[in-house]
Amino acid sequence: MNAADETSPQAVDKSAAPEPSGVDLARVALRAAKEQARARGAAAQQKKQARRGGGLRSGARADGRDPMALGAAINRLLAERGWETPAAVGGVMGRWPQIVGEDLAKHCVPVRYEEEPDARVLTVQCDSTAWATQLRLLAPTLVARLNEDLGHGTVRLIKVLGPGSQRRYGPLRAPGSVGPGDTYG
Repeated sequence: MNAADETSPQAVDKSAAPEPSGVDLARVALRAAKEQARARGAAAQQKKQARRGGGLRSGARADGRDPMALGAAINRLLAERGWETPAAVGGVMGRWPQIVGEDLAKHCVPVRYEEEPDARVLTVQCDSTAWATQLRLLAPTLVARLNEDLGHGTVRLIKVLGPGSQRRYGPLRAPGSVGPGDTYG
């Protein structure tokens, strides 16, 4: 097809949509009339409410303005804001001893939770390398237990930090040294 054919009136007529006629034209006109009537009705209703003192009035039936229990209000707020998972993980951090057991909870504490969909990592800090090793061995079981409590896929990985990340250096240390290393804890 060359440039002369593209500008011919026949090519333009084929690409243009046909104008509505007959029944289609009546449907378009009816739809427009209904929309205009709906807009006029809404405006009239607003004027009527403004004359009566405005707003909705209370009645015998329940509506969105009725008081609700605190727990229901908090659950609705969590759902509206998308905070269900962070709130659930925060609850797990509060119930850590019941989830992992008293012995493990004395030596390992949850530090943070990374919520990105591809990460979902719970970071746990241990007070010795022995407990860090123990927690690394228990990690798959613990992930299964957490996902059972929180919902499938909430925690994908447990990152275990040993005592080395909390090192405090004394006043007498060689510049550039890394400290006692793995024998610290």
